[in-house]
Amino acid sequence: MFLRIVTAVLLGASLPGIASAEPSAPQLEFLMTLEAPVDLPIPIGTGRVVNIPAGGEVAGPRIRGRIVPPSGDWLRAMPDGSMRLDVRVMIETDDHEFVFAEYGGVMALGKEAAERLGKGERLAASDAYFITTPRFSTASPKYAWLNRIQAVGKMVWVQRGHAVKYEIFEVK
Repeated sequence: MFLRIVTAVLLGASLPGIASAEPSAPQLEFLMTLEAPVDLPIPIGTGRVVNIPAGGEVAGPRIRGRIVPPSGDWLRAMPDGSMRLDVRVMIETDDHEFVFAEYGGVMALGKEAAERLGKGERLAASDAYFITTPRFSTASPKYAWLNRIQAVGKMVWVQRGHAVKYEIFEVK
């Protein structure tokens, strides 16, 4: 069977259900806003570590809470100057349940935006490409639905040594 599929692909034949299928674009549904305080970054080799102290908030139609320790961001510098995010955030909901959020992402700034961020200025979403991919884990039966979703987030604003704010959407 495998050989028939490879031969068909190499000869340009279409396979039933593959080549004729229309792409299905994902839909997004607002999940929450996450605003996290951030300490100044600590340089480590080609990256940085950013502590995320307690005090941030999450707010959405089905979840509300605050960020608690331990939380942090491990940034890795790429050769082109962009940064790869590796974030871990602990959320305590308003009803005292715990949700762990982890996400990768990409932050790419132009020279002018990078200089402004370095000076401590606040950047808006239009100043940078700053996208995240949150996943959630919880033992709470009330929030177990978070274990079964993938999310995507977009930075609303960021200010070095102050805070970052994202809007996060469930991918459907």
